[in-house]
Amino acid sequence: MKINVLHAGYCTAPEHIAIHGGRWRTIRFPAMFALFRHPTFGAMLFDTGYSYRFFDETKKFPKRFYRWMTPVTLREEDLIVNQLATFNLRPKDISHVFISHFHADHIASLPDLAWSRFVYMPHAFSHLRNLHPFEDMKHAFLRGLIPTDFDARSHEVDITKPILLSEEYAPFKSGFDLLGDSSIIGVELPGHAHGQMGVFARDDDGKVFFFVADAAWLKRSIVENCPPHKIANLLFPDPKAYRETLGVLHSYFLTHPDTHVIPSHCEETISKFQKPPVG
Repeated sequence: MKINVLHAGYCTAPEHIAIHGGRWRTIRFPAMFALFRHPTFGAMLFDTGYSYRFFDETKKFPKRFYRWMTPVTLREEDLIVNQLATFNLRPKDISHVFISHFHADHIASLPDLAWSRFVYMPHAFSHLRNLHPFEDMKHAFLRGLIPTDFDARSHEVDITKPILLSEEYAPFKSGFDLLGDSSIIGVELPGHAHGQMGVFARDDDGKVFFFVADAAWLKRSIVENCPPHKIANLLFPDPKAYRETLGVLHSYFLTHPDTHVIPSHCEETISKFQKPPVG
């Protein structure tokens, strides 16, 4: 499987909110997505990043506060449709989208992917489905980003059928075989959002990638086991679980130094995959 780490736009926010003891300056948080090219299942995505629909959905109050709190920059070449074209792919070539969670910066291009199957933890969406629209902002959710045929194309992870993971994944003991061939393994990363899912994937060179979504905003948080500023707890449905998940990621990082551990918004980490090949 070929794996490309990409991003569709970025927002800005103070670093000291993202990590305790961070600098009092604004930094960029790319909206990462990953492209998997699988020999059997074809092209697939992990999340989608931003799209112009984010701006459409946040034109009016109270949703306009969303774009004020995290100002977004998105260029034409950043759009997922245009980035796919650089790989000679079209939106209809994307067979699956693995959705980490339903915050707007992770799902904004779902409507562009009209032929894809959506894979996600059932409780990641069930609690959002019947929210009163006035509650959407509290969950960073923009319901206008959900395709009208979303249910028909959903493939919820069967959480009643976990698989036991080998020591290779320790301290993670169980997960979910998302394609049935062990090529992409999902694990729940609770705390930041209901049903947040990270995925393990291995490329053609045998390199393991661990996409951890927003279980940490910065790689440094995982390396140092350093959580965000306490004010960020107001954004999390379960701050205690967030802290526990961060500790597990820290343990995994220490014991698996060769794995690419990739938070969805760490510019330093993502930028390493944007450099052109040498030679």
